[in-house]
Amino acid sequence: MNKQKILFLCTGNSARSQMAEAFVRKNADDRFEAHSAGLEPKGLNPLTVKVMDEIGIDISGQTSKGMDIYWGKTDFQYVVTVCDNANENCPAVWAGVHQKMHWSFPDPAGVEGSDEEKLVKFREVRDFIEKKIKDWLAEQE
Repeated sequence: MNKQKILFLCTGNSARSQMAEAFVRKNADDRFEAHSAGLEPKGLNPLTVKVMDEIGIDISGQTSKGMDIYWGKTDFQYVVTVCDNANENCPAVWAGVHQKMHWSFPDPAGVEGSDEEKLVKFREVRDFIEKKIKDWLAEQE
């Protein structure tokens, strides 16, 4: 069986899209091949790595990538924008994409405050993304 390819697209590819990619890898068995990218890659946020590690998912080897490495080069069954900016600025038509979806998640990297306040937001967004991924995967069975 061929794996269906899914790309999670965000602005910076530092948190939300990275989490979504990791959750698909963990929960989709062999049904999906997950990727993530950003319109303006900013590097993997250390707090993203930390909150994923808290639940036993090591994403320290993932990297922040620009969508140009995929644009016109890879066919995806799904492209999912996970922030409003990416949704508004992602091309409406992308050759090789079968379905484009938009799942808007808050930006944990945009939270100001203490390290603990930031971690609270990262955990909240992580848990929201995990639920959405699990629900979506269940619908695909």
